[in-house]
Amino acid sequence: MREESYEFLKKLLETPSPSGFETKGQRVWSEYAARYADKIRSDPYGNVYATLNPDGGPKILLSGHADELGLMVSYINDEGFLYFKGIGGVDRAMLRGQRVIVHGPDGPVAGVTGHLAIHLQEPDDRKKVPEFHEVFIDIGAKSKAEAGKLVRVGDPVTHDANVVRLAGDRIAARGCDNRIGTWAAAEALRLLAEKKENLAASIVAVSTIQEENGLYGATMAGYRAQPNAALVVDVTHATDIPICSKPKHGDVKLGGGPVLSIGSSNHPVLVERLRKTAERAGIPLQYEANPRFTGTDADAIFLQHGGIPTVSIGLPNRYMHSSVEVIELSDLQAIAELLAAFCLEVKSDEFFGVTI
Repeated sequence: MREESYEFLKKLLETPSPSGFETKGQRVWSEYAARYADKIRSDPYGNVYATLNPDGGPKILLSGHADELGLMVSYINDEGFLYFKGIGGVDRAMLRGQRVIVHGPDGPVAGVTGHLAIHLQEPDDRKKVPEFHEVFIDIGAKSKAEAGKLVRVGDPVTHDANVVRLAGDRIAARGCDNRIGTWAAAEALRLLAEKKENLAASIVAVSTIQEENGLYGATMAGYRAQPNAALVVDVTHATDIPICSKPKHGDVKLGGGPVLSIGSSNHPVLVERLRKTAERAGIPLQYEANPRFTGTDADAIFLQHGGIPTVSIGLPNRYMHSSVEVIELSDLQAIAELLAAFCLEVKSDEFFGVTI
């Protein structure tokens, strides 16, 4: 991965963007994507669309979601401790003993999630996963009034965890789910801009909002963009760890390449086209079966305008929905290259529907 592209990824990952509060992250994305787009715009809720070759056809949507998991301040008690609710599918087992940032009206406020020391817990309590109301945030305030000068009910909270380089080509970070998807869409746009003279299709790269809350941004984006086909990038579970059952969850490895989703919203024509594109480009693929749904923005986009041919492409990701998600950069680079290769092969009269 080239250095400038990695720095863009790092900035995306380290810019707080919990669902419903994506504006800062969307600005980072739009500034980068605008360099390679013919036009860029946003909609009322903050989805950002970067279009290359707007007069071309057919229209291909490259999509990732910008939001991450988080917490939201819901109550401040008389002693100045903050209570919270989860934004998205937060794992309650990971709430205790964490460094967090409360994004207050005047800037970030450092805090920690409080817990009862193990010495003071009853034996049975040590085995329990805490409920949200049983954990609190300590920002050091001595009273409700003091805390209220720094934070408000409704302020978002994120884990205080930045990008860490691991051995080889791997990194750990919060928010890989799914700023990697927005990175791939923007990076594919860059690769395509370099070969615009060979591009027949119109490309719309979109960074959507509020996937973790219910695929909301993708529903808006699919309706607004009206593409002829959509390639959706998200993370998927890497099962190459000792405690994960491959018969139950499939065989997906870091470093094994992009993961092509099969079944449900994944359009069979696009699936087969991507297989062949990857083979021609020398990009290794992995596969996962999703007979009912993908759990990604693809499930919302494919339903728009009477049916949009859509496919979900996954990046292998260890420890999903944690502050230490682990990915391999070569897998991510391969996704961007696969998106670009597919788009360059699209002909102006291309039809992606199923022929009966």
